[in-house]
Amino acid sequence: MRQLILNIPDFVDIDEKEISMILASKLYEEGKLSLGQAAELVGLTKRTFSELLGKYNVSLFNYPASDLSSDVNNA
Repeated sequence: MRQLILNIPDFVDIDEKEISMILASKLYEEGKLSLGQAAELVGLTKRTFSELLGKYNVSLFNYPASDLSSDVNNA
Protein backbone atom coordinates (compact mmCIF):
# COMPACT_ATOMS: atom_id res chain seq x y z
CA MET A 1 0.00 0.00 0.00
CA ARG A 2 1.27 3.47 -0.85
CA GLN A 3 1.55 6.18 1.75
CA LEU A 4 0.80 9.84 1.11
CA ILE A 5 2.09 12.68 3.25
CA LEU A 6 0.15 15.95 3.12
CA ASN A 7 1.00 19.29 4.64
CA ILE A 8 -2.25 20.77 5.92
CA PRO A 9 -2.17 24.38 7.13
CA ASP A 10 -2.60 24.75 10.90
CA PHE A 11 -5.70 26.91 10.48
CA VAL A 12 -7.59 24.05 8.78
CA ASP A 13 -9.40 22.24 11.58
CA ILE A 14 -9.39 18.67 10.26
CA ASP A 15 -7.86 15.47 11.56
CA GLU A 16 -6.35 12.48 9.75
CA LYS A 17 -9.50 10.38 10.12
CA GLU A 18 -11.62 13.07 8.45
CA ILE A 19 -9.14 13.43 5.58
CA SER A 20 -9.14 9.66 5.10
CA MET A 21 -12.94 9.63 5.02
CA ILE A 22 -13.07 12.43 2.44
CA LEU A 23 -10.58 10.61 0.23
CA ALA A 24 -12.23 7.20 0.60
CA SER A 25 -15.72 8.55 -0.09
CA LYS A 26 -14.52 10.38 -3.21
CA LEU A 27 -12.71 7.30 -4.51
CA TYR A 28 -15.83 5.24 -3.85
CA GLU A 29 -18.02 7.80 -5.60
CA GLU A 30 -15.76 7.72 -8.67
CA GLY A 31 -15.82 3.91 -8.73
CA LYS A 32 -12.10 3.59 -8.06
CA LEU A 33 -12.73 1.66 -4.81
CA SER A 34 -15.45 -0.77 -3.86
CA LEU A 35 -17.46 -0.14 -0.70
CA GLY A 36 -15.33 -2.69 1.17
CA GLN A 37 -12.06 -1.24 -0.08
CA ALA A 38 -13.09 2.29 0.84
CA ALA A 39 -14.22 1.18 4.30
CA GLU A 40 -10.92 -0.64 4.82
CA LEU A 41 -8.97 2.47 3.80
CA VAL A 42 -10.64 4.39 6.63
CA GLY A 43 -10.55 1.49 9.09
CA LEU A 44 -14.33 1.14 9.35
CA THR A 45 -16.79 -1.65 8.73
CA LYS A 46 -18.71 -1.52 5.45
CA ARG A 47 -21.89 -0.78 7.37
CA THR A 48 -20.40 2.17 9.28
CA PHE A 49 -18.74 3.55 6.16
CA SER A 50 -21.99 3.29 4.18
CA GLU A 51 -23.88 5.08 6.97
CA LEU A 52 -21.38 7.96 6.87
CA LEU A 53 -21.46 8.46 3.08
CA GLY A 54 -24.44 10.81 3.26
CA LYS A 55 -22.41 13.23 5.36
CA TYR A 56 -20.10 13.59 2.35
CA ASN A 57 -22.96 13.85 -0.19
CA VAL A 58 -22.09 10.48 -1.68
CA SER A 59 -24.84 8.04 -2.54
CA LEU A 60 -24.49 4.46 -1.34
CA PHE A 61 -25.95 3.40 -4.67
CA ASN A 62 -23.09 4.29 -6.95
CA TYR A 63 -24.88 3.28 -10.12
CA PRO A 64 -25.03 5.27 -13.36
CA ALA A 65 -28.54 6.34 -14.38
CA SER A 66 -27.98 4.97 -17.89
CA ASP A 67 -27.33 1.49 -16.49
CA LEU A 68 -30.37 1.71 -14.25
CA SER A 69 -32.57 2.65 -17.21
CA SER A 70 -31.36 -0.30 -19.29
CA ASP A 71 -31.79 -2.67 -16.33
CA VAL A 72 -35.41 -1.52 -15.90
CA ASN A 73 -36.07 -2.01 -19.62
CA ASN A 74 -34.57 -5.53 -19.46
CA ALA A 75 -36.58 -6.55 -16.38
